[in-house]
Amino acid sequence: MVLDNSVAQAAILRELLRTLIRKLGILERSEALCCDMTLSQCNALIEVGRAGVLSVNQLADRLNLDKSTTSRVSDKLVLDGQLLRQEDPNDRRYVVLKLTERGNQIYTNLESRMTAYFEEVMDAVDPTERAAMLRGLQALASALNSNSCC
Repeated sequence: MVLDNSVAQAAILRELLRTLIRKLGILERSEALCCDMTLSQCNALIEVGRAGVLSVNQLADRLNLDKSTTSRVSDKLVLDGQLLRQEDPNDRRYVVLKLTERGNQIYTNLESRMTAYFEEVMDAVDPTERAAMLRGLQALASALNSNSCC
């Protein structure tokens, strides 16, 4: 019966994702701790680094946090000299966030360490299965983005 197969596959997917989330959560926490910052601060720094410039609202959307929490996170990064607040050149009523030189050094270090880690992960995957794995992950990300829950 297709329903049973679908239910069984959903259960397997759920368990695999729980394992991945735990493993990646531990990895993210260890990366944040090495830079003496919270996980939210680490993720904020990475998002601003990848975008170049973000408003607090844009950063909140990317982090899936409310604006007040994102403001506190960015305030701490500004205080620590990792982010800079500037007037938005397109609308002076708003401010944007960008990396300072120190923030850029930390961001670059985080990105290179994570890239090196995932290169090792990819090396552990059979070369004939890598492309299929990436296609599957892209399909999963797309399905998760198009499905609203809770």
